[in-house]
Amino acid sequence: MPRHALPLAAAAFTTAAALLLTACGGGDKSSAGDAKGADKGPGRPSASPPNAGAPNAGVPADFHLVFDFDTPTDAKQASALSSAESYIRALKHGISMQDPNDPAYQYYSQGQAAEYAKSQIQSWVKGHWTVTGTDKYYDADVTALNGSTRELVTFCRNQAKSHSKEIKTGKILYTEENADSYVKYQLLMHPPSGPSKAWKAAVIEVQEGAKECRK
Repeated sequence: MPRHALPLAAAAFTTAAALLLTACGGGDKSSAGDAKGADKGPGRPSASPPNAGAPNAGVPADFHLVFDFDTPTDAKQASALSSAESYIRALKHGISMQDPNDPAYQYYSQGQAAEYAKSQIQSWVKGHWTVTGTDKYYDADVTALNGSTRELVTFCRNQAKSHSKEIKTGKILYTEENADSYVKYQLLMHPPSGPSKAWKAAVIEVQEGAKECRK
């Protein structure tokens, strides 16, 4: 499986995501670069502590998730960004566990975003692939939506060094870096409800070949 099969499978969700995000209206941007996270230096794997009671979302030792994000000064936006990161990590965990019903992604998502995660995991399970290499995420931005408790989280991905690996043979399926290696994500995050302290991704939109992410 090509390393960018993950975002390609998002095509079926793009229209619904765009409609939902448009319906949210505009907002005041608060850049995630306002303050540097103490435990997240550039190029270092994220070490964000899990929420109390959150399911395990660990990934294989040969797969490195790097979240080069700066922490917003606003506590609410910082939490939304942290949960968006956890959603991505949980999705990868589900792939590595080969479980389309893995509790980790369900803890950090609902609605269309949960359906997206499940469909991604199902594709990898069907192909008997898992994840390996280094997957880098960067240039995060959190936007407060006017008149809403929701937050729009945007970030870039460089998947040039993230690859698929055949579970049975261990063969790594390398793909040459190209324009589609650079991906832009938009996640509509809903605030915590009930006993959970985690924000939940409700909508995800994925754009391959994002020129603004090339660096």
